[in-house]
Amino acid sequence: MRNEQATQLLFDLSVPGRCGAEYPESDCPEFSSTACIPAEFLSDTPLPLPEVNEPDVIRHFTNLSTLNMSVDTHYYPLGSCTMKYNPKRHERLAAVPGLVDLHPWQAEESLQGMLQIQYEMQQMLGEIAGLPAVSLQPAAGAQGELAALLVASAYFQDKGEHRSKVIFPNSAHGTNPASAALAGFDCIQLGAGKNGFVDLDELKEHLDDQTAVFMITNPNTLGLFEPEIDEISKMLHDVGGLVYIDGANMNAILGIARPGDFGGDMMHYNVHKTFTGPHGAGGPGSGPIAVRDFLADYLPGPVVAHDEESGQYKLQTPPKSIGRVRSFFGNVGILLRGYFYLRTLGGDGLKELSEHAVLNANYLKEKLKHVLPVPNGERCMHEFVASAQHLQKELGVSAMDIAKRLLDYGFHAPTVYFPLVVPEAIMVEPTETESKATLDAFVETIEKIIAEDPELLHTAPHSTPVSRPDDVKAARNPILCWSPVCDV
Repeated sequence: MRNEQATQLLFDLSVPGRCGAEYPESDCPEFSSTACIPAEFLSDTPLPLPEVNEPDVIRHFTNLSTLNMSVDTHYYPLGSCTMKYNPKRHERLAAVPGLVDLHPWQAEESLQGMLQIQYEMQQMLGEIAGLPAVSLQPAAGAQGELAALLVASAYFQDKGEHRSKVIFPNSAHGTNPASAALAGFDCIQLGAGKNGFVDLDELKEHLDDQTAVFMITNPNTLGLFEPEIDEISKMLHDVGGLVYIDGANMNAILGIARPGDFGGDMMHYNVHKTFTGPHGAGGPGSGPIAVRDFLADYLPGPVVAHDEESGQYKLQTPPKSIGRVRSFFGNVGILLRGYFYLRTLGGDGLKELSEHAVLNANYLKEKLKHVLPVPNGERCMHEFVASAQHLQKELGVSAMDIAKRLLDYGFHAPTVYFPLVVPEAIMVEPTETESKATLDAFVETIEKIIAEDPELLHTAPHSTPVSRPDDVKAARNPILCWSPVCDV
């Protein structure tokens, strides 16, 4: 009954004349609706909206919310996405009136508390990265990549150099080449290196005075730490290029290794992943960038500066800034949550969380490898990429079949079919917030699913309101709005 009610539209519940609330007419004629709205925008025809009472509206949206999986309700082993539990303490702190009631157009003198938080956030992110100059502006990791590449472009142009190439491994996140192309660079993709690592000989073939940036995720997308990252960085620097570290996998190395120390010149953070802000479905996000001091003048602005003499915090734009990449000075709601997370854990806590993330991933990998082998690496960092290729060949069971069937058992699916370098890829990231009991239950469920009838798996999930949509049709023929006369 609950699922049926949850999948009804408000139009299905509509009854003519039913009303959820009544509002008195304005006793200030100058502020009435007809006075405030130009005549050409007024109509005597009522909007075609559902007519429902308040209890129906509340029940509709409450029941609808129960159809969603979330980190608060289910285990979310979504590889690369770092979907870990969001502490409610930080949600409460980010919502205190002195923070949420501010307006970004207020005078700086009245924003000193908020600006101090943002300044300290810049300082902490710079210290964790080993890269001193930070801009909090970018609204997500992909925008952080783009902003950093625009910084690199401005830096080379300022030097009178017209470098055209950005290089990246074939296991890179898809946003890496997209960001490079948007920034005006030519994209050079490396082939698959031995054991999932960068092939230094192939990299060397592409290095010359046209090389601007090498983009690399470290730990990489296979969940492995690049053992020759120092040599890679030296090779880039020897030709005058820059090294960009995709910070998507920082959850593995917090307090243990710093991108600036192993040769990175620029990086982005995913604050909403690494430092726990609620995210998914395209947002909200925050993708600050950290760079070396010689790139600081090109950062997107404004950034927060501190006047030691007066003690005041102020917004300023770097002298050679690439300009704004977002309104105001960043996605403050997510930055606040990240700030409180960092303040709660401190340096020792950050190191411990990464140690637990790596421990959980290696534990899960060892428990699953007899049914889902991992082609690359005896040990992993925070995540690993298993392969269901043997199940596909022997039983006709695909990675997608396993992912869909997991929904029936109350687990969100891992990432599947990424990275493309692993056939029938199943990418698992348990994070540090899951208990051994949860991981054991996940392993038992995977084993149970693999032992089930393949025909049952092909049509899974069976317990959800929607079973298995036609993904190709949904991608090619999206229905982005609802209409009472829409023929779906």
